[in-house]
Amino acid sequence: MAVINLQKGQKIDLTKGNPGLTKIMVGLGWDEAAKSRSGGFLSSLLGGKPPEIDCDASALMLDANDKLTRKDRLIYFGNLQSVEKSVKHSGDNLTGGGDGDDEQIHVDLAMVPAEIHKIVFVVNIYDCVKRRQDFGHIANAFIRVVNSGNGQELCRFNLTEDYSGKTSLIVAEVYRHSGEWKFAALGEATRDASLSEIIRRYQ
Repeated sequence: MAVINLQKGQKIDLTKGNPGLTKIMVGLGWDEAAKSRSGGFLSSLLGGKPPEIDCDASALMLDANDKLTRKDRLIYFGNLQSVEKSVKHSGDNLTGGGDGDDEQIHVDLAMVPAEIHKIVFVVNIYDCVKRRQDFGHIANAFIRVVNSGNGQELCRFNLTEDYSGKTSLIVAEVYRHSGEWKFAALGEATRDASLSEIIRRYQ
């Protein structure tokens, strides 16, 4: 089965077309744009390059009203799994270096509590204001969904827009619909300067 490459705004069925699918891995990846590492004249005077760009992926487990009602429903580098262990974070990648996924979030769809209707995946740049960094310094960002049972990549969404000046991305969501699970490619960029600011959208 060929991987489905999604465009912004597209949605696909996950479980309806894949009988028995219960566990997925959501991989998020990005690279630092080459131009962002050229420190320039000021940097050379100071004796070094700009700090590494540290992107953080997180998952928000929302109720039927798109609300984050409990702190433990936020899965990120400071809380690596939900209470019932249906959503687990692989841990923080501080630089985005290397090929493939930079951070992974594993979801056991069968274990997601009934009151959770949507899992939203977001990425923000750590300490972006102080470091004067934004997603214009990031290249090759993507999110993909893999069937954890057989390792098959089900779909991929490459974020190809120019996100210069934006500091957070609401990348995609996995949500319930008529008893099945679906995936939606969002690619919505914001100027939220921290994960705390993103969370306010869902409170």
